[in-house]
Amino acid sequence: MKTLFLTIALTLVSTLGFAQDNKGQTITVTVENFLSNDGKAVISLHTSDTFMKGAGVQNLEGKIIDGKATFTFENVASGDYAIMVLHDKNENNRMDFEENGMPKESYGTSNNVRSFGPPVYSDSKFEVKDEDLKLTIRL
Repeated sequence: MKTLFLTIALTLVSTLGFAQDNKGQTITVTVENFLSNDGKAVISLHTSDTFMKGAGVQNLEGKIIDGKATFTFENVASGDYAIMVLHDKNENNRMDFEENGMPKESYGTSNNVRSFGPPVYSDSKFEVKDEDLKLTIRL
């Protein structure tokens, strides 16, 4: 009886393990214009609730190769989002600032908005609907 129960349980678990439902869309982001391959690229997918307040709803990091890095956010639910990217040259997992408050490391946001001052969610947001997205961000 134990063997039968164990066999059924293992079959059920392995079947459910392979039945991965796609619960959202895929966002592929290519980040360009890194000034060097030093350090790493850190990228975050944000909602209005998380933007400029800490970690995003999905957070990734990766290597910079020939001034570019590519990332994929998977299973993103429909809604409004913004993306922030940081070139973490010294790999300390945070943005470094000069004494006057200016950033020492390059950064960028979705929609490639350039402004004097911190990024704003309303300028950087985009909508995820029923199709996968491909975005390019320049630092």
